Amino acid sequence: MTNKEIAKSFQLLGELMELHDENPFKIRSYQNAYLQLRKMDQPLSALSEEQLSALKGVGNAISGKIRELVENGKMETLERYKAQTPAGLLEVLEVQGLGPKKIRTLWQDLGIESIGELLYAVNENRLVELKGFGAKTQEDLRKKLEFFQGTRNLFHYGAVEGEALALLERLRAQLPGQRIELTGAIRRKANIVSEIELLVEGTLPEPPFSPFPVKVHTAGAENFGTAWLQTTGGEAIWGEIATSNTPSPEEALLFAAAGLPFVEPELRDNPSAVNWAQNKQLPKLVAETDLKGLLHAHSTYSDGMHTLREMALHARSLGYQYLGITDHSQSAFYANGLKPDRVQAQWAEIDALNAELAPFRIFKGIESDILNDGRLDYEPDILAGFEFIIASVHSNIRMDEEKATRRLIAAIEHPRTTILGHPTGRLLLSRAGYPIDHKKVIDACAAHGVAIELNANPYRLDLDWTWIPYAREKGVFISINPDAHSKNGMLDMHFGVCSARKGGLSAEGCLNAMDLEAVGRIFKLTLR
Repeated sequence: MTNKEIAKSFQLLGELMELHDENPFKIRSYQNAYLQLRKMDQPLSALSEEQLSALKGVGNAISGKIRELVENGKMETLERYKAQTPAGLLEVLEVQGLGPKKIRTLWQDLGIESIGELLYAVNENRLVELKGFGAKTQEDLRKKLEFFQGTRNLFHYGAVEGEALALLERLRAQLPGQRIELTGAIRRKANIVSEIELLVEGTLPEPPFSPFPVKVHTAGAENFGTAWLQTTGGEAIWGEIATSNTPSPEEALLFAAAGLPFVEPELRDNPSAVNWAQNKQLPKLVAETDLKGLLHAHSTYSDGMHTLREMALHARSLGYQYLGITDHSQSAFYANGLKPDRVQAQWAEIDALNAELAPFRIFKGIESDILNDGRLDYEPDILAGFEFIIASVHSNIRMDEEKATRRLIAAIEHPRTTILGHPTGRLLLSRAGYPIDHKKVIDACAAHGVAIELNANPYRLDLDWTWIPYAREKGVFISINPDAHSKNGMLDMHFGVCSARKGGLSAEGCLNAMDLEAVGRIFKLTLR
């Protein structure tokens, strides 16, 4: 099992014990184990019993449970609590923002044991008199349940891509004489997918094994290109091109026959791509190799897993010219946000590292919380010392469109704001995000020279790619940012690029595709 899987087992154990009203000290120990284990770099499976017991937050009892998971894939204590819990309640625990204590109340007082029963109780207005609930909480829960039901059996592209590519490689090795390709939403690199789709020349001898649903299409060699264009999907016009031409072994021949340039699969969801193709104005899509630096990363100064030095060295080892370090600001107490004295300490360390690592550069940034009234999270003298500022909402996120839009625009109008971070705060498949008037927000960014982040974390991918064409039309730069809380988090840039390409972003419109000198000019710095 991976460290993440092991850590999540302890998280679930803590939740189930809380659901059953068990010893709070034991619950806290398992919750602490979850927080510590998920941050581990070294595989837990490679550690001895003594090494496990010596870890912070891990003693003999927890180390024994880790060993169970590593050796058997199961933990006896967790399995016992699962057996005591109605299966439907395990699913209710997955609903974002509905914790074990509230679920216990629903279970004990109303006999609710499933998502369906809970939604029925909400619709019947049965929660308003329960302790800890009320009309407002009930309505909020209704929205969360409807969102949860609408996203079941769906997966983040980032969770599926690796398995899809591995499956493709296995099948090609097993069937060397047959052409096999990915198709459907996985080929279009959709943010969210429901299955892995394959196009196979001929047939498969048996259904492929995968932890994700797999759908197999078949075609002959002579019409493989036609079938690939049809099954890849996207805007209806691409399927029409496939059906209006003679069956073809290659997709590119079908585009040529229709008098169109080849349209990359990622663009085929984008309505603008139809006009771009018809007018021979397809953008040259941004590629990972175009990116020159990272402009959103956290260190151990706030809630990151690695030190500032470790993050800088890793970014440099990946070939980047610069790293914008953006730890959380002081109001983010839950993330160990930086008070002014710690800001000053970090600046001093950055100066020393820049002298040592030149020509690689660390930019002094901050991810400043946008406060409830739209202000940034420091006094003017501290704000003036940062070389760039990402302004993001992290608290009080239950806002209507008018409030959310007004709050973002107030931060955009601040003269020190450089980048608007994850503009809707969404978490794909977990939280819809607050509603905003995208056009007003983008127009404000255009008026004040503020870039917009495309947060590359596959759970966010926010700004949504559908707004990239409008942003670029208005001259707003997009910054593909990893929001990295560890060295490995920098690899999420891949998913940000996939989403940016869907929106038709080119390197010319990407802030961090600029080299060190150009970004320095944007930040109004003199770099030597």
